[in-house]
Amino acid sequence: MANLIEVQVPDIGDFKNIPVIEVLVKVGDTVRAEDALVTLESDKATLDVPAPMGGVVQEIRLAVGDKVSQGTVVLTLSAEATAASVVASVQPAPVPPSVSASVSQPAPVTAASASAPTATPSSPAAISQPALPQPLRAAPAVDDHAFTNAHASPSVRRYARELGVDLTRVTGSGPKARILLEDVQSFVKVALTAPGASSATGGGLGFNLPPLANVDFSRFGEIREQPLSRIQKLSGGFLHRNWLSIPHITQHDEVDITDLEAFRKDQSEMAKKAGVKMTLLGFLLKASVLALREFPQFNASLSADGERLILKQYFHVGVAVDTPTGLVVPVIKEVDKKGLIELARELGEVSARMRNGKINPTDLQGGCFSISSLGGIGGTHFTPIINAPEVAILGVGKAVVKPVWNGKDFAPRLMLPLSLSYDHRVIDGALGARFSTFLGAVLSDVRRLAL
Repeated sequence: MANLIEVQVPDIGDFKNIPVIEVLVKVGDTVRAEDALVTLESDKATLDVPAPMGGVVQEIRLAVGDKVSQGTVVLTLSAEATAASVVASVQPAPVPPSVSASVSQPAPVTAASASAPTATPSSPAAISQPALPQPLRAAPAVDDHAFTNAHASPSVRRYARELGVDLTRVTGSGPKARILLEDVQSFVKVALTAPGASSATGGGLGFNLPPLANVDFSRFGEIREQPLSRIQKLSGGFLHRNWLSIPHITQHDEVDITDLEAFRKDQSEMAKKAGVKMTLLGFLLKASVLALREFPQFNASLSADGERLILKQYFHVGVAVDTPTGLVVPVIKEVDKKGLIELARELGEVSARMRNGKINPTDLQGGCFSISSLGGIGGTHFTPIINAPEVAILGVGKAVVKPVWNGKDFAPRLMLPLSLSYDHRVIDGALGARFSTFLGAVLSDVRRLAL
């Protein structure tokens, strides 16, 4: 037997006469427990009134624009007798407009782009798998501040997430340009019929780029094909994502390391007796930790919802290693607790393992900051790509002797080119310049490493 119940507006605190902005069901609809029935919006919050139990909608007692308060009857529901004891007015607390109705729902991607594979975000396999040519698969659970603040009800945001639609690209047709359910559906229809609607046009990041041309290069001369290594394919996907999704700023500088190099050479013999090779990289690791301590925003990660900065109290630094099959970035753990000799030994061991292909996944995890040194090869300044979820990376070129004015005359000094890339959402230009200046001061005076 079915039981007819009245669904009422739940306890919504001090709010009274809140307008109804959406009616999400119609007479005859079958609903499940917790399905949204109507959406209310005050000056401070937007919330859905969900169904207390499953059943069939028999009568709707209000319309868009009506004002309601606690206890106002929303509709009548024909529910199963076994569920009749559930009190209709017991509902969740109001949800602030900046918070999604379901924070566990995956984040949006552009409807015109394919969703990410089903592998977890931390899995390299998620990069190498081909994307699906339709917007009906959910993206990894990465919230987006602009999405959660879109002018849409929680139910519409939830619906958009399920379809993988980026609400920031949807034009609303409701009052005050509010995004309605029909607007999301129309957007999906247009996206599905658009030419070249695939992840290649934007990697799920909201870009609508034309696909790359498939050129037959053999028409112009002899060619030879060489497949990318597995590492190149995996890292390439991550680098592409990081370059597109992070607003990079790169700070270039030159540091006088004349005294540091003299000290390194003096200690090389002692290091050799310990069975290690003391390189500039160990000094860069120690100097970076001092700079990270001084500027904790660099030793941080942006939260998934873009609302908080996660400040790390440990110091794990990634070091880019050039291997025969591509670039890998092993992480040296607890750099702050290790001396130069110990770091030199660990760097040698890790680099050898990487080049021999003996890579353990844990070697590549937990980094706070990265260093990419090309000094052994050559070059000056470049733009290193941030290794997300880190917020900064240091690029190091080849040190060159240059004439430097000391106030009286030009003197030969060994100058080291540095290129510091940082996430502009977290770090502004002034802070980036201060970090670079502080790091340069530490490297210029090796005595600071003992502090």
